[in-house]
Amino acid sequence: MHCASRRSRPSVTSPPASRAPRQRLRGLAVALAFLAASGSAAAGELIVSAAGSLGNAFAEIGSAFEAAHPDTKVRFNFAASGGLLQQIVQGAPVDVFASADAETMDQAERRHLVGRASRADFAANTLVVVVPRDAAAAPKSLADLAAPSVRRIAIGVPASVPAGRYAKDALEKARLWSVLEAKTIGAQSVRQALDYVARGEVDAGFVYATDAALMPDKVRLAFTVPIATPVRYPIAAVAASAHAAEAMEFIAFVRSPAGQATLRRHGFAPPAP
Repeated sequence: MHCASRRSRPSVTSPPASRAPRQRLRGLAVALAFLAASGSAAAGELIVSAAGSLGNAFAEIGSAFEAAHPDTKVRFNFAASGGLLQQIVQGAPVDVFASADAETMDQAERRHLVGRASRADFAANTLVVVVPRDAAAAPKSLADLAAPSVRRIAIGVPASVPAGRYAKDALEKARLWSVLEAKTIGAQSVRQALDYVARGEVDAGFVYATDAALMPDKVRLAFTVPIATPVRYPIAAVAASAHAAEAMEFIAFVRSPAGQATLRRHGFAPPAP
């Protein structure tokens, strides 16, 4: 990955200029490959599209689910929630959708893309700011991000990345968005924002606490971001699924004591009652 350009300060709506064309092409290729592959999914194969921050936890849950349901193979598609929703809109034969925010799932529900009765919150998370492990100093609040020493801030693109939307809302509430927008480097997912920080390409980044814990040798926690809306993860069966029974079984497994224990091991909190 190339380093972020030092000659320009891209807005949050796009990644660094040197990366943008390449990332757009790569993202399109990945999406098309997924659509093509999922179109020929075999019988007994369950396709789960889930927010990127769920990657490690859901991989473990998927293995446990397959052990308990040997006739079903789980295939995951991890990406930003907004991008996953667009794949479903475009007809990808997804069976289960797990989003990192209620807003994206609300959009899916309004379009009748998911079954309302199957929807349930299953996990919660915390938004944090991280800095490179070897950073000389770390900001202690949102206001500290305005300091001259903080030149670049990684943030998920708010239009498609829930973590970026949470971050922008927090900055707007603190009346800092207009001050900091010129410093932001748009990331296509929360994991990409984490990667920018880990590589030292930015001075700080907004990620979830569960993501920050993945790279303790490369990033360190600066502070927890105060947000008005709790970070909660909803899951639902896709209305057009050809495997409705298996989709409901997977959702039940995620919400079961075993699934919840796995999520807790990966740093997720239980959903708010």
